[in-house]
Formats: sequence, C-alpha cells, structure tokens
Amino acid sequence: MNILLLYFILINSIAFIFAGYDKYLAINHKRRISENTLFGLATTGGWVGLLLAMIIFRHKTSKPSFILKFSAIVFIQIAVVVLFIYNVNIFNVALFLGN
Repeated sequence: MNILLLYFILINSIAFIFAGYDKYLAINHKRRISENTLFGLATTGGWVGLLLAMIIFRHKTSKPSFILKFSAIVFIQIAVVVLFIYNVNIFNVALFLGN
C-alpha cells in the first residue's frame, strides 16, 4: 500500500509540474508540452495534480475540448475505482450494457 501511495504522490507531482511548466511556456511563447502528454499523465493517475494545476495556474480552463477529454478521463477513473471498491466484475457490467 505504501508503494501505491508513493506512486500517486509522484505521478500527481509530475502532472502538476508539467502543467505549470506548460503555462510558463505559453506565457513566454515557447514550444509547448503536448496535450497528449498531459492526458497521459492524467490517465496514469495524475489527474488530481493536473486538476490542481489547472485551478492554481488557470491553465487550459478556457479550452472546451481539453476540459471535455480531461473530464472523461476523471469520470472513467472514478467509475473504475468505485466498481473495484464494490467488487463488481467489470466484464459482467460490459455484458449487461451490451445487451
């Protein structure tokens, strides 16, 4: 469990730093970090860090396509965690939704 906590602290810190650095690059009209990199960090568990950076740095908050994709990542991750906590077999859910 300690390794998992360490992983989430690390990945969220990295996501926060990348988003802050991307904001810095945007202000200075430099080459930016790709949105796919930020989405990759969010997908691997760094969505909390990215969300905090978006709020603190006011970064990517006025881009609807980014907000929509980011929200989808967060929703899917929360749904998976809830299904895991309640010990729901995801394959049974997929079969149920497919019918």
